[in-house]
Amino acid sequence: MWQKACFRWLRLLILVGLAVASAILPASAQQDTTKLQVVATFSILDDFARNVGGDRVEVTTVVGPNGDVHVYTPTTADAEAIRNARLVIVNGLGLEGWLPRLVKSSGGNATTVVATHGIVQRKVVAGAIPSRDRGVESVDPHAWQSVANAEIYVANIRDAMVAADPTNAEIYRANTSAYLAKLETLDRDVRKALAPIPVERRRVISTHDAFGYFAAAYDITFVAPQGVSTESEPSARDVATIIAQIKKEKIPAVFLENISDPRLMRQIASETGTAIGGTLYSDSLTPKDGEAPSYIEMVRHNIRTIVSALME
Repeated sequence: MWQKACFRWLRLLILVGLAVASAILPASAQQDTTKLQVVATFSILDDFARNVGGDRVEVTTVVGPNGDVHVYTPTTADAEAIRNARLVIVNGLGLEGWLPRLVKSSGGNATTVVATHGIVQRKVVAGAIPSRDRGVESVDPHAWQSVANAEIYVANIRDAMVAADPTNAEIYRANTSAYLAKLETLDRDVRKALAPIPVERRRVISTHDAFGYFAAAYDITFVAPQGVSTESEPSARDVATIIAQIKKEKIPAVFLENISDPRLMRQIASETGTAIGGTLYSDSLTPKDGEAPSYIEMVRHNIRTIVSALME
């Protein structure tokens, strides 16, 4: 009898210990194994994944709000997240140059989802600006800047979640349909906001060449001293060319970016007498209390900021 009683007490102590350990573990160390485990490489993909997956997914983001995916250095925690994931959602098009080594080091077997699959790629001359044409051709990875492209991202993520977790397929499809309707409204609103502004006046300066897909979709010209990656450094000649172009074409505004050092743009604004039109969000969302905590709010903020500057 005493042996059975001791066994019961021992079993009870073990259960209590497990409950206490679970309670004191940080949230990042606890995972709901009933949910589809997803890793998104940066905050915009994270937002897409959450809108598609809803409460049936648990999403971990590698490069968080206000982070620069171009120059990110992965951590051991990132490798651990990928090791535990079923899906890893990536942009592709050369954006996450650090990703292959991270995936290899993780030792995991997650399915990689290239969210840009099927998108018509924008070719650019690396480091090029409109007034010159030299360099090596590359692909612009910022395809999400076109809302129509964002719809393709979302459809690709939906298909991957359905394949990985068919039990919840109808939930993923319903969430996607609702979100795509919001994106279609967003696209119409952007076009409506720009409509009163003559095409010849739709010319602005941004920090790096992140808005090419936006420019093509909405008939607006962006000029940037940096190339498609924030790793590139503009030469003195590049900056001088842009300053001359601003003065000649009377470009009305220059914009800062949340992921870039503002000093160069402040210098350009100072030397041309051009107003700083505000901050645009290109490669990253903000925290929840910021101006652009979701993709839809990012696009709405950007178009409000651009239109406000161009209307002055």
